[in-house]
Amino acid sequence: MDLVSFNQLPPEAAQAAIAHCVAIPAWQQALVAARPFANVAALQETADRLAQLWQADALTQALSAHPRIGDKVAGANKEAALSRSEQSAMQQANGALQLAMLAGNQTYEQRFGRVFLIRAKGRSGEEMLAELQRRLNNDAQSEQREALTQLREITLLRLKESIT
Repeated sequence: MDLVSFNQLPPEAAQAAIAHCVAIPAWQQALVAARPFANVAALQETADRLAQLWQADALTQALSAHPRIGDKVAGANKEAALSRSEQSAMQQANGALQLAMLAGNQTYEQRFGRVFLIRAKGRSGEEMLAELQRRLNNDAQSEQREALTQLREITLLRLKESIT
């Protein structure tokens, strides 16, 4: 969708147009309320500024829509399709790498109580596994900051690909 069209949509339709970027309705509503945007850079800057405000509750809310890295992503909605595309490197990985990611995911979830979140787009399966293993050494606060950073990166990439 182009920016002019996004700026002109009714609020509900505009929110629906960006819902796949992140499952945080308050962020969606705030971004829609900030329209009209003069250019895509202003849209991205506002989206990032709003995402910088996210705390643990927003992370929990957003993770409800994120599959585990390496799992087969089910569903026909736009978010599921994006996740399948973004995680394609892991889906194509060899069996040993997939098993290592599965084990790492389980360890991560036991340690931090949530799924491992990483911007998968542009990363190989080996890079994602190495990042998971590195982040297992984080304390809870550091890991929350890293997960929020990854969530912002995912959100901004999806927004950039959605509105031009």
